[in-house]
Amino acid sequence: MKPNGIMLNTAEIDREMIETMGDEHVGTSLETPLRADAFEVDDELKIELIEKHFREIMNIMGLDLHDDSLSGTPHRVAKMYVKEIFSGLNPANMPNVKLFENKYQYNEMLVEKNITVYSTCEHHFVPIIGKAHVAYISNGHVIGLSKINRIVRYFSKRPQVQERLTVQIANELKRILKTEDVAIVIDAAHLCVAARGVEDTASSTVTSSFSGKFKERSTKEEFMKYLELNTGI
Repeated sequence: MKPNGIMLNTAEIDREMIETMGDEHVGTSLETPLRADAFEVDDELKIELIEKHFREIMNIMGLDLHDDSLSGTPHRVAKMYVKEIFSGLNPANMPNVKLFENKYQYNEMLVEKNITVYSTCEHHFVPIIGKAHVAYISNGHVIGLSKINRIVRYFSKRPQVQERLTVQIANELKRILKTEDVAIVIDAAHLCVAARGVEDTASSTVTSSFSGKFKERSTKEEFMKYLELNTGI
């Protein structure tokens, strides 16, 4: 009901719910919401179709697409969506990660800090920018360091909610490494908070996932202390 006592119809209630979910950054599922036919259309056709629709959006906004600076924008945006910032939607782009035997017998935690996160808020399609800090304890196998970055990048390159991103990365690492001993912390700024709405440019959002031995207080504290180290690089 509106403040003046007028009843809302169903469409208005649905619209208010949708707006509230977006402003509160609420996600609905662990898996990224995708239709079953999401990849029946190839990338080139997707680029062509997105270019057409984005051109219409720019026309609706009154932009002059005959201007040299704007004429190529619909194609650039379409190509960027498919090939770059949303490339993580396509399972074909999943990093190829190989396991190696832990020949060094290194049984302490391995921590990779300050992995760059560039993602996109699924509610407003504006950037999420931050850092991911990942750790695991070997269960007899290890992966190349760069593969951790690539896994973070893969799940970041799609419309996201930070909580889901955190869990997706953690679950993938646990699956690949065949261990529950995985931890991840993400600290990120959301431009849907900074550039619109409340317009708070100072805040950031921190999410975490701790599994296996990282649920133990001493192991979790050790991991968090490593995040405070300044390597000077």
